[in-house]
Amino acid sequence: MELIYEKSVDGRAGVRLPAGDVPAASPLPAGFLRGEPAGLPELSELDVVRHFTQLSRRNIGVDTTFYPLGSCTMKYNAKALEEGARLFTPFHPMVPLLPGGEKFSQGALAILHRMGKLLEEITGMDAVTCQPLAGAHGEVTGIMLIAAYHKAKGNRKRYVIVPDSSHGTNPSSAAMVGYEIVTVPTDACGDMDREKYKAALSGEVAAVMMTCPNTLGLFNPHIKEICALAHAVDALVYYDGANLNAILGKLRPGDVGFDVVHVNLHKTFGTPHGSGGPGSGPVGVKQALVPYLPVPRVVEGGDGRFSLDSDRPLSIGRTANFFGNFGVIARAYGYTLMLGKEGLIDAGELAVLNANYVLARLKDLYDLPYDQTCMHECVFSASRQLRHDIRAIDIAKFLIDKGFHPPTVYFPLIVKEAIMIEPTETESKATLDAFIEAMREAAVLAEKDPAALKRAPVTTPISRPDETKAAREQKVCHFGC
Repeated sequence: MELIYEKSVDGRAGVRLPAGDVPAASPLPAGFLRGEPAGLPELSELDVVRHFTQLSRRNIGVDTTFYPLGSCTMKYNAKALEEGARLFTPFHPMVPLLPGGEKFSQGALAILHRMGKLLEEITGMDAVTCQPLAGAHGEVTGIMLIAAYHKAKGNRKRYVIVPDSSHGTNPSSAAMVGYEIVTVPTDACGDMDREKYKAALSGEVAAVMMTCPNTLGLFNPHIKEICALAHAVDALVYYDGANLNAILGKLRPGDVGFDVVHVNLHKTFGTPHGSGGPGSGPVGVKQALVPYLPVPRVVEGGDGRFSLDSDRPLSIGRTANFFGNFGVIARAYGYTLMLGKEGLIDAGELAVLNANYVLARLKDLYDLPYDQTCMHECVFSASRQLRHDIRAIDIAKFLIDKGFHPPTVYFPLIVKEAIMIEPTETESKATLDAFIEAMREAAVLAEKDPAALKRAPVTTPISRPDETKAAREQKVCHFGC
């Protein structure tokens, strides 16, 4: 596709402004004015509309095709939820903070309060804040709460234990708060090695951060013991809720020993994610951590009206502007009410069913490092294909030609040539079968015609960009080029 500057024709215009009917005047001193025209492309309105429409048709997303992106659940976002969130578009987030603003914010404050209450019930926590703007932001907030708890008790803590099968942001978040990271490896079953975990525990451990199910898509059967061992040395246990989709309605993290949890509303609760929209990472805590939650807190009075409470002397303070990404929270609130308890249970069950169906249909052609029933995602390895000089990235590129967004590759890092597939509960068997056939075709080509995979994709404007060079030598251009 031509760049929009290449389409420019001197003298062509898409708009004709009326002649001015007031005397010309300069709003700025002469020295601030441009000395020559800006050099913008000259195009008709039709040229501009066609250019950007054609660009939009090259996008790929959950609304256009199967999007099996592991670790970040790109599930379908119901359009009814968009309509509900749009009702609050005219509402400025500063309104509740203005004098008398709470009077005009009861609906929004009610959603924030009620969504928190729903998340308390779903996660088994005693209180929830909706301020954090994303999952990793929720992690940092949670570790800050843990640090405040230990400081108030006079504890001297240095370390946070993180399994190597956790999300990569876990050690980063803990390090940002000032802790040193102790990494515990994975055992032969795909779980955190319990003996090495026990050896890492000491009175200097502040917390253990667990992604459960982990990034291998496996639920740790020893989670109660892990939490109890941490509590024995006065360490708290943090639940990374990015994979909560797998256990909705089946298990509440607070019931098995977790003290802090963050929830990715943009993964589990049907709201946009990534380039499709902002995230949201509410944090829930057990009672001992409630005094440290961010302010202001939305509280409900005896008359059923909602107000803001900032009189929390032990609070870690405000962690985000306003009250979080309210539009995402509103969508998640609608999603939770729309599905109800039984619907959320169904969502978790279907996500697990879909992932295990993919696992069963592909494990004869792709290596399965941990061959057991998975939760909401399964992780294969392209090690078998590597014998023919075909890597996970080649399979991902081939899937683009087949009309599918590639799954996550090379993560988790503990799996060689990893291919992580997370189908989500919204996909039909017909869609999964089509994806499975494409994956099987890729495996056959790897043996019979590896050059064909090396050429893929052939249906896109750019086939194999040098992504490392692009990251190191960024060139920003405008107007859709």
